[in-house]
Amino acid sequence: MRDLVVGVGAGRGVAPGEVLGLIDAALAEAGLGRDRIARLATVQGKAEEPGLLAAARELGVPLVGHDAEALAAVPVPHPSSSVLAVVGTPSVAEAAALLSAPGGELLLPKRRSARATTAIARRPAPQAAPLPLSARSRDVTTEPAVRTSAEPDLRHHGDAEVRGAGLVDLAVNVRTGTPPTWLRERLAATLGDLAAYPEQGSARGAVAARHRRPVEEVLLTSGAAEAFVLLARTLAPRHAVVVHPQFTEPEAALRDAGITVHRVVLSPAEGFRLTPDAVPEEADLVVLGNPTNPTSVLHPAAQVAALARPGRTLVIDEAFMDTVPGETESLAGPGFGELPGRVVVLRSLTKTWGLAGLRIGYVLGPAPLIAELAAAQPLWPVSTPALVAAELCSAPAALAEAEQAAHTTAGHRAHLLKGLASLPGVRVHGEPAASFVLIELPGAAAVRERLRAAGFAVRRGDTFPGLGPDWLRIAVRDETTTDRFLTALAAAIDA
Repeated sequence: MRDLVVGVGAGRGVAPGEVLGLIDAALAEAGLGRDRIARLATVQGKAEEPGLLAAARELGVPLVGHDAEALAAVPVPHPSSSVLAVVGTPSVAEAAALLSAPGGELLLPKRRSARATTAIARRPAPQAAPLPLSARSRDVTTEPAVRTSAEPDLRHHGDAEVRGAGLVDLAVNVRTGTPPTWLRERLAATLGDLAAYPEQGSARGAVAARHRRPVEEVLLTSGAAEAFVLLARTLAPRHAVVVHPQFTEPEAALRDAGITVHRVVLSPAEGFRLTPDAVPEEADLVVLGNPTNPTSVLHPAAQVAALARPGRTLVIDEAFMDTVPGETESLAGPGFGELPGRVVVLRSLTKTWGLAGLRIGYVLGPAPLIAELAAAQPLWPVSTPALVAAELCSAPAALAEAEQAAHTTAGHRAHLLKGLASLPGVRVHGEPAASFVLIELPGAAAVRERLRAAGFAVRRGDTFPGLGPDWLRIAVRDETTTDRFLTALAAAIDA
């Protein structure tokens, strides 16, 4: 169990061996081993110190940097006026350890060497914590994310519905007929380059140019799912909020990292839309999908941007934004870097380009945070074929093709919605905007099984917090496939 956070203060040019020696001595004093360390933490100004980064790599944990102002607000047992004058906080090591272990205890106070200090805090066991009454309203349900026997299975995903079943796939939201031939051919051509280690420069530059952002604000990842894990391992939120119903991996990754997660559950009666008071002010990490999986709701960019706050990290999962014509509500562009706090946008190439098996996505965010996330990655995290895909799919010709595909999807979605509207008992809440539609249907669990017997797979909804057995998610397909599905759905409902 990795339940320890090591706070580290360091002078410029400190050697990694000195830092590791100090850490090992402190661990030995407490009878503990390196395998208990979850992360190193320091002041933001030292988060890129080579000796600290090397020590974190040796330990296999992320190095987290905190603002001096936030550290200064943490009471510590051994404050130093000289450190306060130079750094802006009375104890980097003790404050950083405690701030990264909210609700925990200082296990070992400050220890010194010639150019470094360390302190060790122990995080508490994960537990539920209810949201304050100020976050509650008639439109928003809030609940602590505690796993019980009735809890949704956060690790269930649409691919489980179709794996090895030979069914018509309406459960996975990957565009059919992909990857396109030109992309498959270019990816196949990379096989001759697999003897060389991957080099990210061209791909990272292409993604940066595509969003008109500095390359330092781009991190390439092994799919968007890796980005959620990196954020969970790197951030140290005191009050993390995940807005549901949405993709379940963000919450799962945070909980795996020992972080207590609070849920804000949006109401179908309000079309699963955000209300102004949905997210509590004390939240210092907020995760939201846009457009949201599985509701298909597209939140206005201004409404999402209004969630940004000083001291808050706002994470927007835009994995399906390229299924929206014009990407009208995206926060991926350069102007949103001026919002207060830290705004992080996650993107995936999986859905539009049919690359789920290749694993390629990326993170856009402030350069210091991107550096922290990169330090938590293993070496060469993205393969050569995936890097080529990132570069090619960011080119103008590919963007034009994706835009055309988004318009085609919009037409096919309208056809599906028209057919669903004619079926008894089927309700669609809100205005679907992505490549899938969420429906509410009494007895949906039994209908889903009848659809499987008829040869169609759809995504069950009961594994999403805020939904239940009467919900199904349906991928948008071409009109011929949709008509066949609607006929099968009508028969399943009648049965």
